[in-house]
Amino acid sequence: MLTIKTSDLSPAQLQNYLQYAIAPRPICFATTIDSAGNINLSPFSFFNMFSTNPPLCIFSPARRVRDNTTKHTLENILEVKECVINIVNYPMVQQTSLASTEYAKGINEFEKAGFTMLSSQLVKPPRVAEAPVQMECIVTEIIHLGENPGAGNLILAEIKLIHIKEEILDEEGKIDQAKIDLVARLGGDWYCRVTPENLFKVAKPLTTLGIGVDALPKGVRNSYVLTGNDLGMLGNLERMPSDEEIDDLRSHPLVKEVLDATIGDGNNRQRELHELAKEMLAQGNIEDALKVVLMEV
Repeated sequence: MLTIKTSDLSPAQLQNYLQYAIAPRPICFATTIDSAGNINLSPFSFFNMFSTNPPLCIFSPARRVRDNTTKHTLENILEVKECVINIVNYPMVQQTSLASTEYAKGINEFEKAGFTMLSSQLVKPPRVAEAPVQMECIVTEIIHLGENPGAGNLILAEIKLIHIKEEILDEEGKIDQAKIDLVARLGGDWYCRVTPENLFKVAKPLTTLGIGVDALPKGVRNSYVLTGNDLGMLGNLERMPSDEEIDDLRSHPLVKEVLDATIGDGNNRQRELHELAKEMLAQGNIEDALKVVLMEV
């Protein structure tokens, strides 16, 4: 394993490692305005939500690594403590990238990138009409993290109004993760796109107390077939099955096939049972998968 002392790297080298490793990062497409009325539109991937009560997002227009200058977004917010955070999806990603160009102060990136300005209801900066979600925010605090190249400036933005396009909502009025078509930043020029084909769910262990991976027999924990993800799903179950429940599953056609084919062959029996359990896990049948791996331990 490569081990690097951060103090041995230049800011540019360190930024490269961190931006590739800490990813994907959501994109804050921020609209700001200065006291003279000049509008700025710029994307930032040092961004996330940090609180729901109060509803708070944080993004960071860092000092440029190249020449240690500050960005117009930060300068504007120091004058007018308001912003709009526009969420970026795939249909607007190329225009968003264009808006990151370092145009001179006073140049409107809405016009350069071809976006449509939409008046906000509570704050001065306009919204990006093309964005699937637009959040009007009041800046409550600015935290300067340093004066050196690459130093961040944390913008604490309290969300006051949220505008959501109806076409990304489901029948219950909630945002449909498969419809919003989000993109995120990776390292260098790389982005990723959240499509239905690469979406998956992981059950949250909040309502029940999972048995934990440590409750599984050693032969299961050290399986050559089951991965860490597989063990995590098994460990997230609320209880171990009873001996009776395990025995009842022996009559399952697929289980019976494995047991009949491996009579007297303990090593292959365990492997094939684990492979069957892995298939069950992939289909979401976690409870039966746990019973299968506990049959021959």
